[in-house]
Amino acid sequence: MTSHPSLSLPTAAELGATRLGEQQGARWAPGQAGETTAHGEIFASGDEGAGAALALALALDRQQARAPDPLADTPDMRMWLWVQDRKALARSGRPYRAGLPESLRDRLIHVAVKSPEDALFALEEGLRCRDLAFVIGEISGNPRALDMTASRRLGLAAERHGVPFWLVRLDARRDLSSARMRWEVASAPSLAPRWNVQAPGAPSWQAQLFRARRHPPGQWLLRGDGRLVAETGGAAPELQNTLAHAKEGGGA
Repeated sequence: MTSHPSLSLPTAAELGATRLGEQQGARWAPGQAGETTAHGEIFASGDEGAGAALALALALDRQQARAPDPLADTPDMRMWLWVQDRKALARSGRPYRAGLPESLRDRLIHVAVKSPEDALFALEEGLRCRDLAFVIGEISGNPRALDMTASRRLGLAAERHGVPFWLVRLDARRDLSSARMRWEVASAPSLAPRWNVQAPGAPSWQAQLFRARRHPPGQWLLRGDGRLVAETGGAAPELQNTLAHAKEGGGA
């Protein structure tokens, strides 16, 4: 038998580390403390506000999970940026301040632009500003300007300056992207409140994580009841049916 000195069997320590990583990945679920993804994408139908709502829930959940600065005299009350192009604005409407979480209402900077090119410029400029708590963008469809190069520029800016970024893709098919996490979401029925069944329930989403750098893909039912809560197996064929029209034309 010919020996291959360059090849070697994995050591017990290496196998143990691999199994531990797999176990940690299998236990991961959205809403867990410690998630530090700087650049995420959320695909959603333009007929509902599920994409922007989940982006807000993820941003709030990340803020709440952060360890407080022991030297800070006041809580983090930095402004945050929301950018929409013209088509996204027509599909989902302007942010309604009174409907935002109370802690975010007076901190919003809303920018409405005409074209995807203008939206990408505004987003990149915002991501370079460390005085922003986070940035959300909404772009409709699959504009030519939002190619892999543009996506990578946004991701690098978010990571370099430490500003979390979620890009909501309305009625878009899955294309190339440098986003560390890519979601596909649709609204889900809310649970009835415990004390008043006629009151609106907590926001809920059927969510499919179809790409992630550090976690396995999965499907969850997400609920934003103060903290983001994930229930496994929540996203079923209903999610695919809701967003099927947005995927026509392929993409991966």
